[in-house]
Amino acid sequence: MRGMPHISLGNDAPGIVGLLLYRQETARPFSELAEFLLRGSNTLTPGERELIAAYVSRRNECDFCGASHAAFAAAQLPDGMPLVDLACDDPATAPISPKMRALLAIAELVRRDGRSVTEEAIAAARAAGATDLELHDTVLIAAAFCMLNRYVDGLATFAPPDAEHYAQTAQLIVKEGYLSVLP
Repeated sequence: MRGMPHISLGNDAPGIVGLLLYRQETARPFSELAEFLLRGSNTLTPGERELIAAYVSRRNECDFCGASHAAFAAAQLPDGMPLVDLACDDPATAPISPKMRALLAIAELVRRDGRSVTEEAIAAARAAGATDLELHDTVLIAAAFCMLNRYVDGLATFAPPDAEHYAQTAQLIVKEGYLSVLP
């Protein structure tokens, strides 16, 4: 955990919320993208899409985004945080579907370098039942969270240390969505 952000944000809000308050012109596009990617119409559940965001964020070691999206996924998946922790730590042995395992493998490849995604990885995901839309959205979620993780960490935003902060925020996001955090 870091001390002060690299720039004066003029607010005490943690993580990306503080950045959205600082640069309000970016707040709506970022929030709309998150709303569409993570909560919009899709064959992947919101919990599954949040799991992809949490997985990428944790692998990128972004404390704020990793904790936030883990809490958001846990609030929407039947087995909650224990499942999220297992899936983020080792998807190969986590009790998740073969399709989610394959999609997290693709998310990991995107996280490392988008050019790392291979035909074999795509074929494996398709064989596990992933559709073209699910493949597209997995790649986009992973790529978007790489950018957002670097935005949050690149300006050294504050990440609350207590899990309760993220659990409370999860209730708001699950009920009201990402547009509810707009300034």
